[in-house]
Amino acid sequence: MIEENLNNQDRFLKTVKEAIKASPGGYRKNREELFSRLSQSTIDSRLKKIQNRTRADQLKLLDLLMEQAEPINLRVMPVKNLQSASESIKELILDKNPEWGTVKKVAAWKHPLIDKLSLGDALAKYDIPVYQSELKSTDDLPAGKQMIREQIFESFVGITAADFCIAQTASLVMKSHPNQARAVSLVPSIHMAVIELNQIIENLGEFYFLQKWDPIQKKEGLTNCMTLISGPSKTGDIELIMVHGAHGPCELHLFVITGET
Repeated sequence: MIEENLNNQDRFLKTVKEAIKASPGGYRKNREELFSRLSQSTIDSRLKKIQNRTRADQLKLLDLLMEQAEPINLRVMPVKNLQSASESIKELILDKNPEWGTVKKVAAWKHPLIDKLSLGDALAKYDIPVYQSELKSTDDLPAGKQMIREQIFESFVGITAADFCIAQTASLVMKSHPNQARAVSLVPSIHMAVIELNQIIENLGEFYFLQKWDPIQKKEGLTNCMTLISGPSKTGDIELIMVHGAHGPCELHLFVITGET
């Protein structure tokens, strides 16, 4: 088949076959042939490069993230510290209106970084409850899960952290963990995520490398579910007109704590 005569589908399939080194008959090679072994020195060197980036290099990745985020309507907001993040989130929640009704409610992950923001205290004087997606050991399991679902469904803002943020594709990587319901990032019409500067990595290659070779990530594994989120929900199915919020949040705001003094 001549390259010039390939349609988009054929080009896509050709790329996939080349990536998995498929034979002309369509059979792919075995795993050992696909993934060559790396020497320990190469692994150590690449891990060191990723995990020990200078602050200047981290800020360059932040710049790349912001550049890639703009076309997909992901709003990236660098903030200096936890206090600045909490204040910025509070102001945004006060500024935004629910898609339905007038009562403002917020759902948030039970997560160390989110806990440090003290959003419940910050919003209490405005009578805006912050529900945490936490199942306590004393809870009746079915009733506790149902209560968390109902609280998330009632919330117009969902607040999460993330495991990584991939700069090249402006993608949040969120593995599944206890007390961190996926619905918090999917059901409310506005998703707000909070990460630290050192959680930004360059590309998918770095992410997969860390999953395979970083001892901490390797021990944890990919978990039961892993979600990659690139901007708010969007679709162009109807007359090729881009619509946000069709299958999930219509807005995604990412707060990056830079650690500036």
